[in-house]
Amino acid sequence: MTTSRILLACLCAAMLAGPAAGQMIGSLHTHTVVAADTLVDLALANDLGYGEIAAANQGIDPWLPPPGSRIILPTAHLLPATPQTGIVINLSDQRLYYFPPGQPPQSYPIGVPTPDVPLRTGTTRIIAKRPNPTWIPTASEHAEDPDLPESVPPGPDNPLGAFALYTDWKAIVIHGTNKPYGIGRRVSHGCIRLYPEDIERLFKQVQPGTQVTFVDQVAKAAWVGATLYLEVHPTLDQAYELETTGKFTPEPIPGLDSLVLEAAVPYEEEIDWRAVDQAARERTGLPTPISKFPDMASALGPR
Repeated sequence: MTTSRILLACLCAAMLAGPAAGQMIGSLHTHTVVAADTLVDLALANDLGYGEIAAANQGIDPWLPPPGSRIILPTAHLLPATPQTGIVINLSDQRLYYFPPGQPPQSYPIGVPTPDVPLRTGTTRIIAKRPNPTWIPTASEHAEDPDLPESVPPGPDNPLGAFALYTDWKAIVIHGTNKPYGIGRRVSHGCIRLYPEDIERLFKQVQPGTQVTFVDQVAKAAWVGATLYLEVHPTLDQAYELETTGKFTPEPIPGLDSLVLEAAVPYEEEIDWRAVDQAARERTGLPTPISKFPDMASALGPR
């Protein structure tokens, strides 16, 4: 199957799965480009990060997508392989997942730390929440920009935005932003940024004591109905490379075969290993069917 046919099969299968089916949240959609569109604006309009829309549409000029072409909106996601408790932040897919008690899971795109900031995984908790927070630049931020003030009050110049959730980890805050185009990019000095509308919604629900788990799962696999899906993202370094050069250097994914086999139990014989290899090579971030089934793209007719 060609790349375009695989993507069509992926899109069709995810649409049929429907929103929040099993271990998948949301459903995929497409957008037909008009003259004024850019991938950056489409990400903002569809509550997506720039990195994920760029990965799903590799080869498309992000600033001048051809009018009439179809853009895949990666609005479906497999849930991370973690306990579904509190907040889960998956660094690789640059998304925050929130599991409100007794309610369907939620997912929001995020901005993550710059390449020179060490990334941390593990579990912490929310210790405080503040509307209209004051930003106090760290010593490293002052060293980078000596002209920064000692503090920045609430308002349009405050990079924390209008809401902030403080974790038990020093200098790690989940907050809004006054620069929405940084969502889906490696732009922060250690914090997690959300679109203003998303942090407002999250802020209203999350209370101090909420568990926050940071993971870095490049690949996720799960059954959704009768179909086994695999979702593979660029690493954060590859995503940065894709943003800056339009392509990324291929890398193997340690433990991928074991991950797929474990997810497939007890139907390991149903795995389509060619689809697995293609998903691992392309790293589109789309939930891709990897179980043996009729080519669902054929239902859409010739292209």
